[in-house]
Amino acid sequence: MSCAEQGDAGKFLKQFLEDFPNPLGTEDPLPISPLSRKVSMQEVKGESLDLGLRLLSARNAPSWLGSAMCNAAVTELLKDDLSPHYCHKDPEQQPEDEQEVVLLQSEPLQRLFINKLREVCLAWQKQLPSPGSSSSRTHSCSVHTIRNTRRKMEDRHIILKDFNQLQGLQDGVDREYYAVFDGHGGVDAATYAATHLHIVLSQQEALKSDAATAFKSSFTQTDDMFKIKAKRERLRSGSTGVAALLTSDRLTVSWLGDSQAMLVRQGEPVTLMEPHKPEREDEKKRIEDLGGCIAFMGCWRVNGTYAVSRAIGDFDQKPYVSNEADSSSIQLNGHEEYILLACDGFFDVVRLGDVPGLVLEALREAGGSGEDVAQTLVAHAKAAGSSDNITVLLVFLKDPQQLLTYEMTSRAEQGGATAAATGI
Repeated sequence: MSCAEQGDAGKFLKQFLEDFPNPLGTEDPLPISPLSRKVSMQEVKGESLDLGLRLLSARNAPSWLGSAMCNAAVTELLKDDLSPHYCHKDPEQQPEDEQEVVLLQSEPLQRLFINKLREVCLAWQKQLPSPGSSSSRTHSCSVHTIRNTRRKMEDRHIILKDFNQLQGLQDGVDREYYAVFDGHGGVDAATYAATHLHIVLSQQEALKSDAATAFKSSFTQTDDMFKIKAKRERLRSGSTGVAALLTSDRLTVSWLGDSQAMLVRQGEPVTLMEPHKPEREDEKKRIEDLGGCIAFMGCWRVNGTYAVSRAIGDFDQKPYVSNEADSSSIQLNGHEEYILLACDGFFDVVRLGDVPGLVLEALREAGGSGEDVAQTLVAHAKAAGSSDNITVLLVFLKDPQQLLTYEMTSRAEQGGATAAATGI
């Protein structure tokens, strides 16, 4: 750990303990709202980590430190006897033929979690753990979202540069996780996927040997978990999604529905996937073989309802709307420039082949800064006619200034070659 990292971490731990000089009492208000009022044991980890990351990032915690603190705190939380936080059973809410699900009250549970964070701070002031090698990564990101003309914003996205620290993985392989979820009929499914998919992924035995297979299982399991919550809380929403897991030499993407990811290598788009759409011939056949149909009603819809053929949620149209994700994995050779993840609000109006030019144009306008590239791409999609929610997330695998310099050098070389060929 560098002296600067150690100094920043020490300052943050000191400030956190100044903000929380005493443990939260049973009547103290939470400093940040939990996502749900009630959670199952299976959901405790995801909901706690979500709250912890929001709490710590709002206080500008170093990324690696926030992730490591949350992991340490939730590990201690799950060792405790949580039965005092069980909800009282309601016989009317629990049909006799349904398996019993133990629910916990979120507020007291999250007070306990925040107190665990405080205990971690106290311990780490005495002995700070190593941040791990991923803290030195320099992959910058640009993300932008707009509601656009829709009544509600139903997209969600997540950026986890310190995936291993957050999940407590110690296998020597640095991982970063990025995802975009495009909700419909409400935001609940998208929020649920953004909160739990990466947790489920980290628990897959196949993750270390076959991330693509691990991703597929994770999408299905997350959908199964959401089904229980949706039935319990009478939720009817759905969400497509695309997620990427990045290591030093491999990129694995997985998708459900028409959200997409693309890779750009040496200025050229690399095809990673084919989005699931009802009108895709194999999707149409799958739906019809199940006894369903697709109908054109302004756009192609499954059984005249949803304009997606695969999604988390949408349980009234399962199995026609499938929860089986696809995945692909690609070896990285060091010439890759960036990864872009976006919802259909972007890709319905922007062709993959146009993205590299748009990114370079945005970099030129910003003088090589990549910070606002996503905002420029979102504005372009809106101007091109998109009325949907739009989310664009870029992960730069090379320094944005370097991309601009490389492009200018290439143009100069091409100009010189043209001049030489014409004898100018």
